[in-house]
Amino acid sequence: MRHFTILILIASPLLLRGQIGGERSFEFINLPSNARTAALGGINVSHTENNVESFLSNPALLDSVKSGDATFSYLGFLADTRLNNLSYAQNFKNVGVIGFGVQYMNFGEIDGFDPSGVEQGTFNANEYALIVGYSHRVSVFALGANLKFASSGIESFRASALLMDIGGIFEHPEKELAVGLTFKNIGFYLSDYTSTASSNIPFDVQLGVTFKPEHMPVRFSLSSYNLYQGDLTFFDDASDASLVNEKAGTFDKVFRHFNLGTEFLISRNVHLRAGYNHLIRKELRLDSKSGGAGFSFGFLVRIKTFELAYTRAIYHVAGGGNHFTIATNMNSLIKKKSKV
Repeated sequence: MRHFTILILIASPLLLRGQIGGERSFEFINLPSNARTAALGGINVSHTENNVESFLSNPALLDSVKSGDATFSYLGFLADTRLNNLSYAQNFKNVGVIGFGVQYMNFGEIDGFDPSGVEQGTFNANEYALIVGYSHRVSVFALGANLKFASSGIESFRASALLMDIGGIFEHPEKELAVGLTFKNIGFYLSDYTSTASSNIPFDVQLGVTFKPEHMPVRFSLSSYNLYQGDLTFFDDASDASLVNEKAGTFDKVFRHFNLGTEFLISRNVHLRAGYNHLIRKELRLDSKSGGAGFSFGFLVRIKTFELAYTRAIYHVAGGGNHFTIATNMNSLIKKKSKV
């Protein structure tokens, strides 16, 4: 058997979670599933505008999705890693709308070496998740759940897990105000990479609010995550004074749990978006310059029955991610074709 030293392994999820990255497997599940979420800071569980991929963030949001809604999203990330998301919603008689999702991340080819450093060719690494979601409305509240099967492969090593998201959403009956709460990735491993491995599930608790002031063409979102953890800061108490990081203050520690998002509703068919994630900025900026780390910018354009969205999310001075999303309703397309 060949023994490999993996030099670059699953780097992208580490970037999105800063210094707390690398502690858990299957972190690709927590990457933004579409361009809108990426533009609003990377986390959003309260945006109720019709978008089927939103149920990957909060299963309760399936309540606002129409049967036949479909989206495809592509994330071109650092080091040639790529994340693809495909979502679809279908209404079943006597059951309701059920959401289906596939998330696939490809890390490309990685150089392999034996323990002495001799090159042993290349190997592949990839991960995917299959998701089924359902939600139910009771008055101004909606509750939902996702069931997920996740699998990860690194050369000949594989791991799999069965996970669940449980989420809720409250929508104000008169104002454009929504509050969402999600418990993400509750579950257990079906198999681990090796018999001695002890990988951790990427559990998270996320809370958010989205609000549009009356008569203003702007929508605001404030989202919080990693709520089950306290201090997210990393302090290197090195002996060399030049290597010692400045300790974070109370405000800094608290704000690392939040990200901000804003949408400018230029018209029904054109939206501009911007976001800020404090954890990404503080953990991934350089001492000399930030390079815009933590900020994201994007837009949405509706053309007939299609929605096209793009977001540029900056993670580091070395670069960021480009998110593309295309959405449509398959039932509308079929009806139009039948008329022709």
